[in-house]
Amino acid sequence: MSGLLTQILDDVRVEYLERMRENGFTQPYLTAEQLCHEKLFLDTDLLARIIDQDPTLLAARAGNLILNKQERENPSVGVIICGNILAAALEGLLSVAVDHDWIEVDESENLLVDEEELNQDTQYPILVDFSQSEIARQNLTKPGISELSKLFGSAEEAYLRALKQCSSDAYQKALQISSDYSVFAPQDIAPLVMENPLLLGLRPDDLIDEDLFEGDPPAGLIISSHLTRMLLSELLELGAKEGVLAVDSHGNVIIPADPDEKTILH
Repeated sequence: MSGLLTQILDDVRVEYLERMRENGFTQPYLTAEQLCHEKLFLDTDLLARIIDQDPTLLAARAGNLILNKQERENPSVGVIICGNILAAALEGLLSVAVDHDWIEVDESENLLVDEEELNQDTQYPILVDFSQSEIARQNLTKPGISELSKLFGSAEEAYLRALKQCSSDAYQKALQISSDYSVFAPQDIAPLVMENPLLLGLRPDDLIDEDLFEGDPPAGLIISSHLTRMLLSELLELGAKEGVLAVDSHGNVIIPADPDEKTILH
């Protein structure tokens, strides 16, 4: 686990004990839930640092963990990851409550939470803005080429080499190369997130087949899908500039209707 995240969770646990003392050891479940929602929707740059230390967080999926109605249908990557961190932290705090006899368990080890606490329809606002990042702003002004630009540059070079060998099937070549240069592994995506934490603001946006992952894709795959689409768009623009892909009157690349249709040079 990330050292940063470990410290944050330790601090949350200490504050939970303090709040329980302050409220006379009542409402242990609601106190834990409120505290986790207050503290664990982490700001963009902090979450990026945590992911850099622990890329496995990019495997997180939304499931039923997002309580906020506005975010639930199309949650951002950052919200998905924070939701999973929150769920794990809440489980830990409830274990603390059981250890202190604030919450009882039945013979099957199920928590016996007061019905009044469970029935409160609390809508916790998500105040973090994943469209803001000081790290991303600073990196824009740094000299040198970003890791993402290097990746896209390598893909463009591969595309041009492929077109030089044979300029037909330019669209299919763009599809293949954008797929070949896709980044899927969490350990490969994490450095890109650290370089540009704004990637945490990306959402599924129906980019991923509903049949995959039962409509609940991992956070990292959401980022990967967006990057693959961006790369494909750049390759298609490059193909149009090279004259191997037709464009319409608005300058948009015309996608061949038949995948097997040969691209006509013009």
